[in-house]
Amino acid sequence: MTLIKSISGIRGTIGGKVGEGLTPLDVVKFAAAYGTWLKRKKPENQLIILGRDARLSGDMVSKLVSGTLQSLGFNVIDLGLSTTPTVEVAVPAEKAAGGIIITASHNPIQWNALKLLNDKGEFISEQDGEDMLKIAENEDFDFVDVKKLGSYKTDDTWLQKHIDMILKLPLVDVEAIKNRNFKVIVDAVNSTGGIAVPMILEALGVTQITKLHCEPTGYFAHNPEPLPENLTDITKAIQKEKFDLGIVVDPDVDRLCFMCDDGSPFGEEYTLVAVADYVLQNQKGNSVSNLSSTRALRDVTEKAGRKYYASAVGEVNVVSLMKSSNAVIGGEGNGGIIYPELHYGRDALVGIALFLTHLANYGKKISALRKGYPEYYISKNKIELTADIDVDAVLEAMKKKYSKNPINAIDGVKIEFDKEWVHLRKSNTEPIIRIYSESDSINKADALAKKLMNDMKEFVAGN
Repeated sequence: MTLIKSISGIRGTIGGKVGEGLTPLDVVKFAAAYGTWLKRKKPENQLIILGRDARLSGDMVSKLVSGTLQSLGFNVIDLGLSTTPTVEVAVPAEKAAGGIIITASHNPIQWNALKLLNDKGEFISEQDGEDMLKIAENEDFDFVDVKKLGSYKTDDTWLQKHIDMILKLPLVDVEAIKNRNFKVIVDAVNSTGGIAVPMILEALGVTQITKLHCEPTGYFAHNPEPLPENLTDITKAIQKEKFDLGIVVDPDVDRLCFMCDDGSPFGEEYTLVAVADYVLQNQKGNSVSNLSSTRALRDVTEKAGRKYYASAVGEVNVVSLMKSSNAVIGGEGNGGIIYPELHYGRDALVGIALFLTHLANYGKKISALRKGYPEYYISKNKIELTADIDVDAVLEAMKKKYSKNPINAIDGVKIEFDKEWVHLRKSNTEPIIRIYSESDSINKADALAKKLMNDMKEFVAGN
């Protein structure tokens, strides 16, 4: 059993002993801590928005959370089966104090989590997360008496409202999409994307929609992380029957990837690249992704005459840099699109609308669009170190060894070698260094990673 307490939320496996998994007592404890933190921050606001994905434990966890918040005096609006971005746009629109999304995102079926939002519908900051965890650790709660219990109501209208907001965006061209008459297949891994993605497609004028794993039963048909090795069903379906493209989302619909007309993956990293290409051609501003994302975003940004910025890994960090750098598009290489014209959160639904507009205007097949972007490959590796090794010293040694190269040290060490790079990051929970490298072929990326791994091993052996 696993329970992970971090600044952005609480996640764990369902069941087990208290404090070792996400048990009912743990759910109540951290929901109470979040509610207490909100009361102290915004005592005048007693409204919280709640939503969840379709995983099996969602209804149980949701009832525990809503009851706990009511016991603190909060009024709860429960969106029920929803998406992470839908809750994010609902929070400020309803003028709520905050929101909780009950989802473990791409984690397998046994996991669930509480994703915690502030009054802007954005993930809480590092400092706010630390304050909340301290309240939980001290069990510093004060529940209201019976006459001050909060109310509870459901609202299933927000998904449509979210879609309506997307349709009003200037860069979403419904007519262009409709005229292309796309034939689309959708894999929503039996979660809420099975409701949301067909809804947005129909609203965009797409009439030929084939649904694969779109029943929101919570019984995930495959590993829910939208990586090529987990998408064999949709690949086979595209190869068997002609589709213009495939669309895949994770259980809470904040990650998005596409499949080409020949069944090959468009590439999770290239979801953001393609959307950014379209946005930057039509909107003044810059782009942001994290240090471990593909260089292709920088290439298309600079081609458009704009500036690219790299943030530390993590959505909160991407959003913070987007705000300070006048970015009109950003996100992460895992298929997360952040389009601030709508809101500062990863949103697969707005990503679909922008991508289909781009593809419709492009006028050719999705596979041709993909071939038009710079070809990069990322290799992901790790080195496991013994607990007595100073990981910071290892990273510092790599900085010195490659001091003549461009280096970014805001999050570990990223070293650039012309158009190649390697990013070294230490784990926060175990003595591991993660090594991400990128080049124009997977063999070169692997070789670059191996070179840095050998350098680090030599340093450890000599100290």
